[in-house]
Amino acid sequence: MKLQTERHAAPFFRRSLVCAAVLALCAGQALAVNPFVVKDIRVEGIQRIEAGTVFSYLPVRVGETFDDAKGIAAIKALYALGFFKDVRLEEENGVLIVFVEERPAISTVDFTGTKEFEKDVLIKALKEIGVGDTKTFDKSSVDRAEQELKRQYLSHGLYGVKITTTVTPIERNRVTVMFNVDEGEMARIRQISIVGNKKFSDKELRQLLQLNTKGWFSWYTKADQYSKTKLTGDIEAIKSFYLNRGYLEANVESTQVAITPDKKDIYLTINISEGEQYKVAGIKLEGEMFGREDELKSLILLRKGSIYSGELLTESNKRISDRMGTFGYAFANVNANPEIDRDKREVTFTFMIDPGKRAYVRHMNIAGNNVTRDEVIRREFRQFEGSWYDGNKIKLSRDRVDRLGYFKDVTIDTPEAAGTSDQVDVNLTVVEKPTGNVTLGGTFSQAEKFAFNAGIQQANFAGSGNTVGFEINTSKYSRTIALSQTNPYFTDDGIQQSFELFSRSSKPPALNIGSYRVKQNGGRLNYGVPFSENDIVFFGAGLERTTIITDSDSPVRFLQYVTQVTGDPSGVGRANTNAIPLTAAWSRDSRDSAVTPSFGRYQRANLEVDILGDIKYYRAVYEQQWYRPLSRLVTLALKGEIDYGHGLRGNPYPIFKNFYGGGIGSVRGYLSSSLGVVDARNDALGGATRVIGNAELQLPFPGGGPDKSLRWFGFLDGGQVYQEGQRIRANELRFSTGLGVSWISPVGPLKLSYAKPLNAKPGDRVERFQFQMGTGF
Repeated sequence: MKLQTERHAAPFFRRSLVCAAVLALCAGQALAVNPFVVKDIRVEGIQRIEAGTVFSYLPVRVGETFDDAKGIAAIKALYALGFFKDVRLEEENGVLIVFVEERPAISTVDFTGTKEFEKDVLIKALKEIGVGDTKTFDKSSVDRAEQELKRQYLSHGLYGVKITTTVTPIERNRVTVMFNVDEGEMARIRQISIVGNKKFSDKELRQLLQLNTKGWFSWYTKADQYSKTKLTGDIEAIKSFYLNRGYLEANVESTQVAITPDKKDIYLTINISEGEQYKVAGIKLEGEMFGREDELKSLILLRKGSIYSGELLTESNKRISDRMGTFGYAFANVNANPEIDRDKREVTFTFMIDPGKRAYVRHMNIAGNNVTRDEVIRREFRQFEGSWYDGNKIKLSRDRVDRLGYFKDVTIDTPEAAGTSDQVDVNLTVVEKPTGNVTLGGTFSQAEKFAFNAGIQQANFAGSGNTVGFEINTSKYSRTIALSQTNPYFTDDGIQQSFELFSRSSKPPALNIGSYRVKQNGGRLNYGVPFSENDIVFFGAGLERTTIITDSDSPVRFLQYVTQVTGDPSGVGRANTNAIPLTAAWSRDSRDSAVTPSFGRYQRANLEVDILGDIKYYRAVYEQQWYRPLSRLVTLALKGEIDYGHGLRGNPYPIFKNFYGGGIGSVRGYLSSSLGVVDARNDALGGATRVIGNAELQLPFPGGGPDKSLRWFGFLDGGQVYQEGQRIRANELRFSTGLGVSWISPVGPLKLSYAKPLNAKPGDRVERFQFQMGTGF
């Protein structure tokens, strides 16, 4: 009866009819509305949403007939946008009126009480799931965000966390969302139980775990704080441990995490199924090998009759895949299929090799170089666009870019080019580090208290790859002004050019009793010619004028040298000499990084000869650095250096060319430049021969995050300085051991060390704590 009456009612009732009918139909009721031709469409109630957005989602246009189906579709479409909490449709004299009530917009999202997570990280994460400033407020989304936030806290062992959300309306239909977090106390691991292990003891397996019960260093390592991520890693560590020892079917069946009612203590149980130990019965290769079966088989590290190792199997797959990559098969797939004989406890592996299509490189892309020019990086590439993919050349390209020393991190990936099946793009991403450096150095000792020096250098000047240096040394005992430049690509073939102009003046530190002054002015010009990917030979010449000024309190060696040059038997006065040193050098660098090497070798040999100047001498230096990873985290670094100088044609070796030892860079724990023979006044004079050896175990600093340059290390140093003609005696070497930290910080390089001399003799100048730091720009 109502429907019929409303058909003839005034327009007011007509408007209600459309709304009621559509809502009834949406609810499944048999209420209909008379179709009508839409003369116009009007939207009311919008504040932030454009009317055009509403029009675009309506299934009816002006001039079309509006009916029940279109009304239902219109309301569903507008609700689906998520912008509105109420939608009504009405009709007035053929005009379709769309009434909407917008959901409020989120003005800000904030947190209180968050200590475990960075606030900015949380805000960014919640915005990605729809809860953030400018987003439309939806209570269900906020509830989900609250639950996800709580889940993250639980995964970090904060089981007592309480989160309450406050939504506050503000002007212009907006709200602020505040998450109030009470993190509670961190739940600590009280006990870890390992069940099912028979072949290996609980102690052996617990050593594999990141998680642990409370210990002496738990306050720092936080190993007793439960984390689901750490537990997942520990499960994989246990699996790998068993697989690498032949237990092919070993598995962690389950883990149970129990928490006490007060949510303070956690009891962790790990259930292991060990299975049996298997030996390798045989190795077979199948697939397309291009006649290289013997070569590929030699890459397999597993051997018949040996205990199975999952680590060796994985590395074998990688070696074959990498080898196929050198032939252009970027998508080579290598799978080792096991055939298990449980009765004999043996396994035979069939390596299935599918090389896929041969690929070539479409584009070589560079990212992250905000300062460094593209050409500086591209000239180090050995893989070229348009040529066949070569895995070795791609790795070499990455290593050469890393060895430039301009970047904290260099990564490379080779995704398949979109829309192709035989092309790849090589994407090289760099993270630049400060290459300008204001070097500050200092030591503290009882004798000198605090000594300070400084210098400035800009590598990769203006992103050009050139190194420009302007050194101003302002230490108490020396003054230096030096200008230098190195162009690593003076020619397109990679010939280097470097020059240096300098003026130096030095006098002995306060710890010396004698006094003297050495002044040097001159310059050098050098060229480096690459002979291979890793080898460079250098040639150069220089001009130096040296003045030594002595008085009656000068060290005996300096007085003797002035006497030899001037003929004055007192040795007091001024000795001027001119030198024309000619240099020849060689270096080989195969390190994987110049900043934080973990593999490879660096060698350097240098010979300096002067037969044209007033003084005749030669000076030879040989240095070698060697790096090998002992594990995923630990790197062994060895360094050795031997230096030797000698006078020619009856001339003494010039004392101002002496080598010095002691301090950071040589033998830590002894005062800088204090090793070697001393005169009657106990003055350290350096020597014509120097032997230095260093061994370091380098580890990433706990909590250092992705910054690989932040490392701590344990070290053993040894070395000594000897006078010209003095034999090298092992019992005169000085040794030290200790700990240190190194970091390429945002303000420049930093190195700290604390050393304990192992065999200091009376008269040695010991200095346990030493540091060197720089300010970068």
